[in-house]
Amino acid sequence: MRTPVLDVFRPPFKAVCRWYFRLEFRGVEHIPLHGPVLIAPNHQTFADPPLVTIPVRRPIHYMAWARLFEVPMFGGLIRRLRAFPVDIDRSDGQAVREAVRLLRAGEALMIFPEGGRSPDGTLQPFKLGAFRLAVSHKTPVLPVTISGAWDAWPAGRTLPRRGRVTITYHPPEIPPRGLHPRDAARDLHDRTVAAIASAL
Repeated sequence: MRTPVLDVFRPPFKAVCRWYFRLEFRGVEHIPLHGPVLIAPNHQTFADPPLVTIPVRRPIHYMAWARLFEVPMFGGLIRRLRAFPVDIDRSDGQAVREAVRLLRAGEALMIFPEGGRSPDGTLQPFKLGAFRLAVSHKTPVLPVTISGAWDAWPAGRTLPRRGRVTITYHPPEIPPRGLHPRDAARDLHDRTVAAIASAL
């Protein structure tokens, strides 16, 4: 499926990022081209969603922090780019229902299981919600490691500096069969965390 607007901006954006961040992609052959998939990267900077999206040749929907939608103009922009809000401070049934709808429709959905940017660049604990969702709807999880982005754009810095950013797409992790849903979500969680940590 084509993404006409992104296809126009993808080459120049990729070229700028390769020059400024010495951006490198690894394992792009692991990105599913069809069917439901939950894309689960670690989270280091504000730039993570567009950086992870560059080599993905299909539409992606994004579960994003609700407060971002309150920023004038920016909120409208990210809605147009298929983002929808989630309240990370409580159980958000509306966001979950939207995620379920997308996965049932065979879409790609990006969720950052850490729930927010890392404060120091290290891998933070992953919440189980995304993995419960994947187990409930038999959806593969694509672990993605973002490495070097925090050094280039740490929390508290207004603009990014030159750096070296590597994004690694790991083989999809499939929800296990025959386990209690809670145990299956924990198993999927542990395998995803291990894959991401292996490239940090």
